Amino acid sequence: MATLETTVNGLKLPNPFVIGSGPPGTNGNVIGKAFDEGWGAVICKTISLDAEKVINVQPRYARLRARDSKEIIGWENIELISDRSFDMWVDELKQVKDNYPDRILIASIMEEYNKDAWVEITERCQDLGVDAFELNFSCPHGLPERKMGSAMGENPEIVEEVSRWVNEVAKVPVWAKMTPNVTHIEDPTRAAFRGECEGVSAINTIRSVLGVNLDTLRPEPSVEGYTTPGGYSCRAVMPIALRMVMEIARVIRDEYPDRTVSGIGGVETGKDAAQFILLGADTVQVCTGVMKFGYRIVQSMCEELLAFMEQHGFETLDDFKGHSVQFFSTHADLVTRQAEARTAAKAQADKKMIKDDAQWSGDEFVEQSDALARG
Repeated sequence: MATLETTVNGLKLPNPFVIGSGPPGTNGNVIGKAFDEGWGAVICKTISLDAEKVINVQPRYARLRARDSKEIIGWENIELISDRSFDMWVDELKQVKDNYPDRILIASIMEEYNKDAWVEITERCQDLGVDAFELNFSCPHGLPERKMGSAMGENPEIVEEVSRWVNEVAKVPVWAKMTPNVTHIEDPTRAAFRGECEGVSAINTIRSVLGVNLDTLRPEPSVEGYTTPGGYSCRAVMPIALRMVMEIARVIRDEYPDRTVSGIGGVETGKDAAQFILLGADTVQVCTGVMKFGYRIVQSMCEELLAFMEQHGFETLDDFKGHSVQFFSTHADLVTRQAEARTAAKAQADKKMIKDDAQWSGDEFVEQSDALARG
């Protein structure tokens, strides 16, 4: 019997589906809702010690639809981290752990480039009983001007340094959330691992401009006629996320075999999740998918992932985690492999080419006849 239960960095999850940091984990009520519906873990919306500087605008989302079906395939947001005070989070995180002591609650945290602040928020959060941390090095908008989010994540030296600050005091696993707005995702990944992070999460949203309204001639989402580049998510980013998760998985396989990766980017079905796991993900995070379909989406995702496993005879996630990574190579290698395959195929065809009547075989009569035909 196949099972979705898994243990990642010592964290025991009933399934690999994790609520990604964002609106679906924005307060204690919705976190409880997620656990009630069966999510394997929840990462709360990113919190900081001083939320007074966090001021959101409306509207802050823009959506890209398919031309014919009108399905939402792209989603841009200019939403900031949590605007709720740290004291509020203290009460709610504590309450969540009291109500769901056996479920995995992960605190997403972010601070400016200040060691004392990172140490303080880490110590205060873990005193509440959170099971792990996710360091937000990846928010692409709103806060980089304060040297937060992706302003840190784009700099491997800072990623390593801040990771070390946190891990010096953290008593629970720490993941670093990677920004995709870099040329080589391997560089900040290695930096996080050098900084003693047990895992990384990838990817956060892609810095983007969703489009321009051709009636108003203003870019979207329009706030008093103006906007700012935001973070792009949803189905359209999945191919990019898969590529980066695969690249991280190769680093883990070759250099840091005890580390993990949590895959994020466009996941809406169990089959989507299977692809991330095949490319090395230990868990799979969902954020925009919940905003489109609600918290119950986890039930169908679990069913679809189990059906995939049973189809292939996999009993656990480890049975197929990373299986497809081995099939990536270089273009030069593909050229060589194809040339060798064509040479072997031609040799096989030549063997079937009849040169005299004594070579005809009853067992391969049709194939031998085909070989003698021009088309």
